[in-house]
Amino acid sequence: MTLTDSKITEIFYLIDEFCIEFNKSIEKHLLGNKPKRTAKMSPSEVITIMVMFHTGGYRNMKHFYLNYVQVHMLHLFPNTVSYNRFVELMQSASLPMTILLKTCCLGDGTGIAFIDSTPIRVSKNKRIKRNRVFKDIAQVGKSTMGYFFGFKLHLVINDKGEILNFVITQGNVDDREPLKNKKFVNKLKGKLYADKGYISKGLTEILFMDGLHLITNIRNNMKNTLMELKDKILLRKRAVIETVNDELKNMCQIEHSRHRSFNNFITNLITGLNAYTFFSEKAPNQM
Repeated sequence: MTLTDSKITEIFYLIDEFCIEFNKSIEKHLLGNKPKRTAKMSPSEVITIMVMFHTGGYRNMKHFYLNYVQVHMLHLFPNTVSYNRFVELMQSASLPMTILLKTCCLGDGTGIAFIDSTPIRVSKNKRIKRNRVFKDIAQVGKSTMGYFFGFKLHLVINDKGEILNFVITQGNVDDREPLKNKKFVNKLKGKLYADKGYISKGLTEILFMDGLHLITNIRNNMKNTLMELKDKILLRKRAVIETVNDELKNMCQIEHSRHRSFNNFITNLITGLNAYTFFSEKAPNQM
């Protein structure tokens, strides 16, 4: 998806408004004197450029910054810095970008939600033993596509394709584990549709007491149960969350094996999620 100048300006305005309020809130808690020098590029500009990268189809951030931003986007970003300095600013912008996603970019509940987990691979399987960046951090997990080394992104979306909540865990964590955390589900109400990996009688009862009805298909060795026609139809539509996962990986590039640090991995993932929220058309609208 190629962003027009007007769309970039709109995204920058929203991010800049947030950064102004964010800076006001943290100034009250800063210790010591304020820095005498300010960065040449503001956090709003840095975050906007990062969002642009994750929506523009580029695969290399350095190539994007040097050959596109500093060549064709100088009318929007006249105060660009060197690429090494920009990487440092990216790391410092990870905290406000995460809070931006959690407070401003998530969708609203509609009473219908879909949940799924997707593997985030950080290394090819044949290189797992040689991986040093994620040693003792990432874990080997198993998905429908086989074993992988990395993490899991647990995602909840509404029927409009908007992200309602997310959590990142190690690759060997059970898909049902995040649902046991009340902070993860406290904003979810109505019906939550999931695949067979979320089947759990105890978990279903706990969620139902909190006003959330977990609905899944049954396994072949389970007794059949009555289900409303509407729920059967929506279970078939659960594939929309897999479409969202596909867009996050192939368009927003939240998954690749070139990370040089764990912080870089988190920053890349959060930026990709932020970029998806700015898509004009979400996955279900494209069906």
